[in-house]
Formats: sequence, C-alpha cells, structure tokens
Amino acid sequence: MEPWLWLGLFILVAYTVEAVTGFGSIVIALSLGTLMLPMSEVLVVLVPLNIFMSGYLTLRHRRFIHKPTLLRVILPLMAAGTLAGYLLRPALGDTVSKMLFGALIIWFASRELWLMWRAQAREAHPRWLTRLLVGGAGVTHGLFASGGPLLVYALAGASLDKARFRATLVCVWFCLNSLLTLVFLLDGSLLPALPRVLWYMPLLVAGVVLGEWLHRHTNEQRFRQIVYVLLLFTGASLIVAGSR
Repeated sequence: MEPWLWLGLFILVAYTVEAVTGFGSIVIALSLGTLMLPMSEVLVVLVPLNIFMSGYLTLRHRRFIHKPTLLRVILPLMAAGTLAGYLLRPALGDTVSKMLFGALIIWFASRELWLMWRAQAREAHPRWLTRLLVGGAGVTHGLFASGGPLLVYALAGASLDKARFRATLVCVWFCLNSLLTLVFLLDGSLLPALPRVLWYMPLLVAGVVLGEWLHRHTNEQRFRQIVYVLLLFTGASLIVAGSR
C-alpha cells in the first residue's frame, strides 16, 4: 500500500485512541508514520490537522482552562522550547530524530505501564524541576510536535482537577501547534502539504466518532494498556530503523 494511504490509516487509529483516552493523536500517528515516511513530511501534515481538534476542544471547554498555570508557567517556557526544538531539528537529521523520538516513546509508555501496574500516584516535583521539564517538553514539541509525555510528567501532582487539567493541556496544543503551523508557512513547507491535510480531515472526524463509541463500550484501562504496549513496539522499531 502507498505510504500516504498507510498514514491515513494511522491517523484514523490515532484520533480514535485520542477520543477514547484523551491523549496521543500526534504521538501515535507520527510514530507509525515515520516508519515509512520522513519525519519532516509527516509533521507538516499532522500539526495543522491537530489544530482543528484542539481548537474545537479549547473552545468547547474554555471555562475550565486554568489561566495562571497556562500563562505563567506552560506557554512562556514551552513556546521558547518549541522554537528551540524546531531550530535544532535540521541539525539532528531524520535518522537521529527518529531514534530520539523512539526513546521518548519507550520512556513514556513503559512509565505509564509501570504506574498502572503499581497503581502508583504521581508525585509533585520541586518548582525548579517542574519549570525545567516544561521547557524540555517545549523542545520535544519543536522536534516532534509531541510535548505531551514530558509535560504530563512535569505537571505531576499539580493541584488541578481532571477537567481543568485536560482543558489546559488542550489549549496548550492549540497554541503551540498554531505556532508551528505558522513556522511551517514561513519556511515554505505548509502550502505543498495542505491538500493532504484537507484529504485527511474526514478521517479525523471518523476517528472521533468511532472513539466515542469505543469509550462507551470498552474498558478504558485495558484499552490504555494495549495502546502503551503498541507504543513500546513502535518506539523500538523506530530505534532499530534509525540504527541501520
């Protein structure tokens, strides 16, 4: 099958997972897509596509956004980190980027599986470490548009209820992916990719509809375990592919 058709399937799977669990659209689609296509070509499709979902969710849940955390901590540090990561990506090259992304995925998936197995609560970090990790999350977002794993780890123990935490994170992705899309427009890579972005839009909608159905009819805990195991194998595949 043509690689771009495979990417369509991966996008459908990724947005289905996000609708069920609330995370993972870019992480999953990018990790699977870069097994067949250059990371830079996949990113310029996935990032603008994500704006539609994150923008809709930001608007829908705007009353739950915790503005002090968003404006004082996350956005300043992550915006700077995102630009740094974007500038660093060409120096790393596609091969090293794939290996680093694979390592990030393996760390994230194995950590989540460990916490689920131990039923362990997330402990809060010291303030200085939280800010350092948030900046690092920005760098990984600039490199891979996947700052979520490190940001969730950075905000461990944050005194936000589930609704505020989710709404704040969704707003972060909308802001940062809008920034990255603007950068792609300025560097000339966005316009050639727009036809594919539009072609994949119906798959985003289908994934959300399917995911909402699965959310009502499946065990979310077991579903998450399956997704994390899939991510472990995908991360390992990226490292092996990059080392050849």
